[in-house]
Amino acid sequence: MEIAIASAIGILVAGAVYLMLRSRSFDLILGLTLLTYATNLLIFSGGRPVVGKPPVLREDLPATLANYTDPLPQALVLTAIVIAFAMTAVTIVLAMRSRADNDTDHVDGREERVATPPLAKKDRT
Repeated sequence: MEIAIASAIGILVAGAVYLMLRSRSFDLILGLTLLTYATNLLIFSGGRPVVGKPPVLREDLPATLANYTDPLPQALVLTAIVIAFAMTAVTIVLAMRSRADNDTDHVDGREERVATPPLAKKDRT
């Protein structure tokens, strides 16, 4: 289980870094989103996830760590999801404004164009 979660976090971070290093704003937004997913998994896995144990106290079970799971990572992940959603919305608005102002999707605002050779003129004989 730990290897699967660690692999998933590593793959998400690798994909996020790859996308964030590209020069398009849409790729940057997708990279930030993948990075927030990886962060949420990291926070959640840090709380030792246990299957079948409640995060809240019940009257029929003694209040020991053997009967419950830690609710703090779950609360932190929920908070991180809300913050990531707001950050993504703000980033999308900024990217749309940048696209409207600069007429390009590049992060730095200028697009490198490849010079194309002029067409050969036909001989008029």
